[in-house]
Amino acid sequence: MIALLQRVVEADFAIDGKIVASIGAGLVALVGVRPADTEESALRLLARMLQYRIFADEAGRMNHSLLQIHGELLLVPQFTLAADTRKGLRPSFSSAAPPAQGQQLFDTLLRAARAQHGRVASGIFGANMQLSLTNDGPVTIWLES
Repeated sequence: MIALLQRVVEADFAIDGKIVASIGAGLVALVGVRPADTEESALRLLARMLQYRIFADEAGRMNHSLLQIHGELLLVPQFTLAADTRKGLRPSFSSAAPPAQGQQLFDTLLRAARAQHGRVASGIFGANMQLSLTNDGPVTIWLES
């Protein structure tokens, strides 16, 4: 699985102009699923997201995790992260998991995140969402499991 992590001051997403979820300081994770991914991949990715040290400590160094700062997490399903962009001028999505598998693994990730962290909001699988965020740093990290 793939997660594009963005350290944020705040973030929200809307559907049809209505804000559906929002968070304060923490992480926005755009999540992509590939055909070879499994529930184990989802749980390993979550563990890394929660423990990845990209928040400043007292000295200003990136030494704290989302768990340590008690930050919030916004998980956003985004199959386009699995796009194959090696050739041509239009992405191919043949390297993304089929929708049923993608939704199942995203739901697994979401349930586990809520059980382990609690401060979790989520995008809606398959919806056309408008994501707004204030990137902190900016810090953006590509993470894979």
